[in-house]
Amino acid sequence: MAETKKRAVPLNVWRRLAQGLFLALFLFLFRKTDYGGQDQIGYAVNIFFRWDPLVAAAAMLAARTFIALLIPAAIVAALTLVLGRFFCGWVCPLGTCLDASHKIIPPRSDGKQRRWRNYKYFILLVVLTAAAFGTPLVGYFDPFSILVRGLTLAVDPALNMAVTLPFDYIYQHAPDSVTAVSEPVYSFLRNTVLPYKQKAFLLALPSLLILLAVFALERVERRFWCRNLCPLGAMLGLFSRFSLLRMLPGKACKAKGCTSCIDVCRTGAIDDDGLVSPESCILCLDCMVDCPNGTISFKFKRPKAKPAPVSLSRRGVIGALAAGVFLPAFLKTRGQGLLPSPGLIRPPGAREEAEFLSRCVRCGECMKVCIGNALHPALLEAGVEGAFSPILVPRIGYCEFNCTLCGQVCPTGAIEKLAREKKQKVVIGRAWFDRNRCLPWAKGVPCLVCEEMCPVPDKAIRLREEKVINYRGEEVVIQRPHVVDELCIGCGECENKCPLPGAAAVLVTSEGESRNPDSVAPYMAPEG
Repeated sequence: MAETKKRAVPLNVWRRLAQGLFLALFLFLFRKTDYGGQDQIGYAVNIFFRWDPLVAAAAMLAARTFIALLIPAAIVAALTLVLGRFFCGWVCPLGTCLDASHKIIPPRSDGKQRRWRNYKYFILLVVLTAAAFGTPLVGYFDPFSILVRGLTLAVDPALNMAVTLPFDYIYQHAPDSVTAVSEPVYSFLRNTVLPYKQKAFLLALPSLLILLAVFALERVERRFWCRNLCPLGAMLGLFSRFSLLRMLPGKACKAKGCTSCIDVCRTGAIDDDGLVSPESCILCLDCMVDCPNGTISFKFKRPKAKPAPVSLSRRGVIGALAAGVFLPAFLKTRGQGLLPSPGLIRPPGAREEAEFLSRCVRCGECMKVCIGNALHPALLEAGVEGAFSPILVPRIGYCEFNCTLCGQVCPTGAIEKLAREKKQKVVIGRAWFDRNRCLPWAKGVPCLVCEEMCPVPDKAIRLREEKVINYRGEEVVIQRPHVVDELCIGCGECENKCPLPGAAAVLVTSEGESRNPDSVAPYMAPEG
């Protein structure tokens, strides 16, 4: 009896395995983008951003300089010229999550509508043109930025709270026999999957809604974002038009009316006439595995003819280019630029504002790694073009004096990596006292919290004994706090720890920051 031939593992199973491995890597690095007990990140936690060709192109165009951190993106582009749009089908964690949601969010259409297909090219044109004129938009459209920002600002804090609350309740109310079991479980979760501390972020809801919108579009058609809107997919699709790995034959056979490959294609890369579009194919390999005739294969083959030009309307191209040119011109001529927000406090190591905004991709990595929960996404403090870029909000958290983590995780160098000694001397702002609220100044009531909490070795907040009349009309000797401007670095710990409810009595503004020493904070009353 002839030996039974071993059945080969379908190739799309290998693709699913690769997707799972890269998603696991993404989640592992996401978790490692956190304080781990020392001021050092031991992993390349930002690698997904660094091998993103869209981020690389937009950041370097906007900054008008070569950014060495983004060299891995060139490798991905080169591989795309060989393998085609493999990145979207095998690597991209957002694409993997969209595939995983397919059964939960089934599409209403058959995916054969192509009226939105060219939108991603128009978005790509707007992003790159605006970047060339100095306005960064990539952070609003890049899939990794959308995914990481949504997870960082909304999903991760909510997940941590949802997991922690039951254990807190058990610890407070359950008998010792139960806590003896629950505490080891909680310790394991704390050391493996939960963040260092519970955090809360500004703009968490908008970030979550943007991410959920990408998934909600799956209801329209499968991989709607990847097919129609993703500018990274558009860029990789343009590269893949020249790729060597091709689906053969280049046209569906439709033998006996079979449309199996057309029906199974998750990105609609095979049209109704059976023609295969290499810029839409993400090499999921489902067509080859499901082909009942076994006629489909993928082989390396040099294209015989130049690829047909992408069919874009002249009006659409002109409109996209005009938007990319006009938007930077408009943003740079607004009066708001003459009225900087005193609350625009950037993290230590942030480059000069224009270059900082050019490089920043609004990924949220710096916010996630911040020990003190001090960094939050800006709304309009830096104008529309600065939305979602990181700012320090001292009343929520402060910049830890010995921490340099934000510069270590920034994928584009918008925040420079600083040695601890240098970082401790970088001025990001300056504190001042609201004497109408400060207890020693307003009421003659003793309070030493701000001076005690100041981390600067020589103390940027110092106390002076003065005779005052307190709120009871009594003459008392009290210590009043004063800011030593030459020593204050604007870390915000004094404002964060001020015991007054609501607004603090000591406030930090961006005045005197190292990257712009002549900056002043408008509308702020002087201390004296």
